[in-house]
Amino acid sequence: MKSDYCVVLTTFTDDENGQLIINSLIKEHLAACIQVQAIKSYYRWKGTVHCDDEKLLFIKTKQSLYLEVEKNILVHHAYETPEIIQLPITGGFIGYLDWIEDECR
Repeated sequence: MKSDYCVVLTTFTDDENGQLIINSLIKEHLAACIQVQAIKSYYRWKGTVHCDDEKLLFIKTKQSLYLEVEKNILVHHAYETPEIIQLPITGGFIGYLDWIEDECR
């Protein structure tokens, strides 16, 4: 199966900022579905080890829209360097993939 679809991951700590990102991506038809999961992130930032309660977004979209999704996240994200990672969808239920196709521009 050709990978026409992907999942984009990003995280946030501030719920208001997260909702802004979610609303913008859905409103602009850049995502068909966005799921939110609470996580704990451990990382090194500017020489210091951090542990933060964050929320992870699973953004379902089309590969062809990735750069627009990235740009949209960067415009709205409060982090200086947000995580924005694209994972290809290499298979899936055709009905769900068709729905992504229909919901994204």
